[in-house]
Amino acid sequence: MSDLQKKAQHGPDPDEIHPMDGYPQVGFLKPLVDQPNVEIGEYTYYDDPQAGPEHFYERCVRYHHEFLGDRLIIGRFCAIASGVQFIMNGANHRLDGLSTYPFAIFGKGWQDTDDKWKLGLRGDTVIGNDVWIGTDAVIMPGVTIGDGAIIGSKAIVASDVPAYGIAVGNPARTIKRRFDGETVERLLAIAWWSWPADRITANLEAIRGADIAALEQASN
Repeated sequence: MSDLQKKAQHGPDPDEIHPMDGYPQVGFLKPLVDQPNVEIGEYTYYDDPQAGPEHFYERCVRYHHEFLGDRLIIGRFCAIASGVQFIMNGANHRLDGLSTYPFAIFGKGWQDTDDKWKLGLRGDTVIGNDVWIGTDAVIMPGVTIGDGAIIGSKAIVASDVPAYGIAVGNPARTIKRRFDGETVERLLAIAWWSWPADRITANLEAIRGADIAALEQASN
């Protein structure tokens, strides 16, 4: 078996833009998005049957101004449905004054000379690994979503979601966790998403199923 054939036995190439033959609407984001302050892990994909994954950044990452310095960090093996919006810190307006109008952004004498506009910044937006984000969900600035979480369709996520939490609604609330606390801790310790492709391939049945003991054995 050639090296190319061996590689094909361990899943899709994470640098391939369209990993599914016949489905150009699905694309791995890591090779597609080359923007300052954006980090996206391997195998994370975006599915957009209308515009395609090539326009993910322009359509889904809003108000992301490089001079603000906030980062969008998305882990490996995340599934992002069409219409998801990541609202970044550039959307925030000051709330400590009499008006919320963003005078400073227009300049020409309206600049904010004391940099108080920074008071509204909420930090980086961080999406863990193996996160599933449903259609038209909105992720607000500075939110952290833990590994293995699920975000329901049309949810408005304005607060952190724990690892393996399921968050739905507007505003989104974590209604439960997918597994009990002990199991979550074991899964986070295993961190299968960080394994090399060949080890993931060898343990797919345990990952797709629920054989955590087999994964623990494979991780040793």
